[in-house]
Amino acid sequence: QVQLVESGGDLVQAGASLRLSCAASGRAFTKKTCAWFRGTPGKEREFVAAITWDGNTYYTDSVKGRFTISRDNARSTVDLQMNSLKSEDAAVYYCAAMGGIFYDGNYDDTTEYRHWGQGTRVTVSS
Repeated sequence: QVQLVESGGDLVQAGASLRLSCAASGRAFTKKTCAWFRGTPGKEREFVAAITWDGNTYYTDSVKGRFTISRDNARSTVDLQMNSLKSEDAAVYYCAAMGGIFYDGNYDDTTEYRHWGQGTRVTVSS
């Protein structure tokens, strides 16, 4: 079983930067594709970024060039560096990890992910 705990959410002004971190515990974390999703009330959870076990990264179009996902397998963490934040980036951000190992599948599909954190809130003021 993998447990995920997010941190780093905060209230920031538009244009600012923020770094989210996801700390993982459990077996085989380093062999799993991980991702960040975000959710707002009344909307389905939205894919933000993913990183495979071997370091390939994927982003939704709206955050390309502004957000960077990274992982530190020695520390069992997955981070999301968010720059040039916009009001539309405001959401609860969730860290997720796939159930299988050495598998990336449909990395932008919530149903591919078995393990989820509780979320961390990002608020952006204009």
